[in-house]
Amino acid sequence: MSEALVARASGCDAVELLFSPNPGEPLKPMRAIASSGEISRLMLAIKSALAAQDAVPLLVFDEIDANVGGEIAHAVGARMRELAKRHQVLCITHLPPVAAAATSQFVVTKEVRGGRTFTQLREVSGKARREEIARMLGGKGDEALKLAATMLDQN
Repeated sequence: MSEALVARASGCDAVELLFSPNPGEPLKPMRAIASSGEISRLMLAIKSALAAQDAVPLLVFDEIDANVGGEIAHAVGARMRELAKRHQVLCITHLPPVAAAATSQFVVTKEVRGGRTFTQLREVSGKARREEIARMLGGKGDEALKLAATMLDQN
């Protein structure tokens, strides 16, 4: 860091988070090298570690799974499910594996009526939840519904 430390009411500490996303690579400033997916996974790890040491009753993840997919999406969902054993977890996601890992799921929709936007929140369960996971997978056909059912059954 090249900034001079200046005493403020909050102190004079300055912190730089160093990060090495790949084995064998040197530590570098996270702000300079981490992808948005790496930042999301690192934030999940930090929140998980802090929650385990603190009595934080509620954890909120707003698209912390951005720019992840495949096996990583399943791992993120599994991590959140583990956290939910000790904390209430609210997660906003567009990833089917993360949504399927939840014990309950809500869908947010918006509609314009009379020139105004209204937001609705509704819980989905049973058949409606399977259909929502299938929709998130990008389909409404039998294959998407089967995959959605499998994902829900695995959790």
